[in-house]
Amino acid sequence: MAAILNGAWTRSRLKQIRLGAHNMLPLNGIRILDLTQVQAGPSCTQLLAWLGADVIKIEEPGKGDRTRWEMAENENVDSFYFLVFNANKKSLTLNLKSGEGISIFKNLLEISDVVIENYAPGRMEEFGLSKNYINKKFPHVVYASIKGFGNSGSNSNLKSYEHVAQAAGGAMSTNGFDEGPPLFTSTGIGDSGSGLHCAIGILAALRQRDLSGEAPSVDISMQDAVLNLLRVRFVETFNNGQAVKRTGNSVWNSPKCVFPCKPNGPNDYITMVITGDAWESLLALSGNSHLIGDKNYESEDIRKNHADEIYEIIAAWTNTLSKDEIMNILGDLGIPCSPVKDTLELLNDEHLAERQMIVEMNDAERGQYKAIGCPIKVGDSHIDITPPPILGQNTEEILKELLGLEHNQVKSLKENGVV
Repeated sequence: MAAILNGAWTRSRLKQIRLGAHNMLPLNGIRILDLTQVQAGPSCTQLLAWLGADVIKIEEPGKGDRTRWEMAENENVDSFYFLVFNANKKSLTLNLKSGEGISIFKNLLEISDVVIENYAPGRMEEFGLSKNYINKKFPHVVYASIKGFGNSGSNSNLKSYEHVAQAAGGAMSTNGFDEGPPLFTSTGIGDSGSGLHCAIGILAALRQRDLSGEAPSVDISMQDAVLNLLRVRFVETFNNGQAVKRTGNSVWNSPKCVFPCKPNGPNDYITMVITGDAWESLLALSGNSHLIGDKNYESEDIRKNHADEIYEIIAAWTNTLSKDEIMNILGDLGIPCSPVKDTLELLNDEHLAERQMIVEMNDAERGQYKAIGCPIKVGDSHIDITPPPILGQNTEEILKELLGLEHNQVKSLKENGVV
């Protein structure tokens, strides 16, 4: 990144970064003050931390991110919910309700590049840290915000959660079966989807700062993020002017595309594409070669009218084999397919381990456990996934090394409940 004044960058800092360029990560040298909790914000900052940013998670003394304890199955350790979204970060406890806490935060803003928050509307204003204030006093700092409905518009004062965002963004209306109710998906498209959009926005804002010398703000709405991910479903509406109907497991090229397999457990299913040559191969594999060329099945459009028959033909074959056996057979034929993998299978997936998407963690409190790695691979950069910090783990380090405080000053701040 180009050098920006106002204390965010120094010549010595840039020199240190360049000297270590042989094992440099893309965001080395970027410091982020993370005021977020739960999932939307933490998923964003974890991704940026994996890519090399110095992420300082600001937490309330004695409490911290509420997911540390709200979702813990053991009161003596942080919850796995907290652990999956906060790797590679530092933890600074800081009381933003105190004048000294706000002063420390402002000192950190002087030497940081990004501040991100996902508080309820109005909370940052209560701290005296509004977007307008930070933009004016710290023009080198990117102010990033994630809200349920953004920072503008008639609904901007409303709060949101994952299922609320899915409903507001249209995802629930398209998910489910034709005769059933709208369904919620557990994949986090509202929270983590917003986090991904915010990460992209922050990178774009940092680039704009390089070009202009001033940092723009980033405004992410969970509703907007879900809507953006849903855009492909609008093709049908644009074509016919009607709301999209729920179609269950049917997709345009594979009616009823999920098939049962041995031994018929809850996730013993496989999905596949049924197009062109794949259809003829499936007929041959299932012992139905006599149907090759049958006019009832000769094109994708015609086959849509015989979805139930096609399902029975293929399911009769898939039920005789395991999902992994079928994947090997179809994979060798070049037919796109995949077993339905459950969470336990994914944690033990050899391919994912080879790609460092499943990694071993050694946590000070929990000991060894498996975690999910970084999905973005950049050049030859190696990303070490480090355990999330214990509450306040880096408080002294940050106050002493970044702000130059003495031991007795830090001790006093602790005694007074500031950190």
